[in-house]
Amino acid sequence: MNKLITFSLIIFLTGAFSCKTSVELGKKDRIVQIETEYGAVKIKLYDETPGHRDNFIKLAHNGFFDGTLFHRVIDGFMIQGGDPDSKGAKSGVTLGEGGPGYDIPAEFHPDLFHKKGVLAAAREADNVNPQRASSGSQFYIAQGKVYEPETLKEMVAGINKKRANTVFQNQRSKFKSELTELQQKGEFDKFNTKMEEMKQVIDSISKSEQLILTDKMIEAYTTVGGIPHLDQAYTVFGEVVEGLDIIDKIAAEETNDHDRPLKDMKMKITIIQ
Repeated sequence: MNKLITFSLIIFLTGAFSCKTSVELGKKDRIVQIETEYGAVKIKLYDETPGHRDNFIKLAHNGFFDGTLFHRVIDGFMIQGGDPDSKGAKSGVTLGEGGPGYDIPAEFHPDLFHKKGVLAAAREADNVNPQRASSGSQFYIAQGKVYEPETLKEMVAGINKKRANTVFQNQRSKFKSELTELQQKGEFDKFNTKMEEMKQVIDSISKSEQLILTDKMIEAYTTVGGIPHLDQAYTVFGEVVEGLDIIDKIAAEETNDHDRPLKDMKMKITIIQ
């Protein structure tokens, strides 16, 4: 979603957290408030994702988000913000490339999923970001939609088929040159051994990539709704505890062809707890 400069983890833990004023990091039960023209949205940050929690607190404490926009809005999907380039951006300018100059290592947790109202980190695509590291600042709040049980089941099957095919294509590309060379040399025993190795790798990765919905997830997606296909692919690190209706209001804003609202949707983020 963003073109970001990836620094090392050491820089993330040191330079990224250096600032003019200090703020307590590592503290649990953090709550932030996003102020918008429609009202305030209170969000609890998850302690299961401490790297994302502390980074968000640091940026909010330093006023990083204040005056930035919800620059990408898709009704029935999500609202996205956190791009520093959006602050004071001219009308119609395409946004979504900015950040603080670092990424954050992914923090996937099996109990954290994309139900409506969760806060998650935007990131670059898998082809340039295979570790699925998060943007240092860009985030989105899930809206999604409510699914009928059978529709949800069919959707998950489709997601898993697509993920398995992606794994197959990626691994085949990695093994292709070696397999071709063995075949050309007539070393068929080694060729068959390498084919079996590739199959095992594909099976292992495909299994780890499969989306398996728990009863809790099924209940959420069939009642409040959400975005199932992003689960375990983007880091979820908080959820709205007050002001969920405001997400719907922002999501309903009229947008241009690049999903930027025609009216600037500014925000200010403060630390409540």
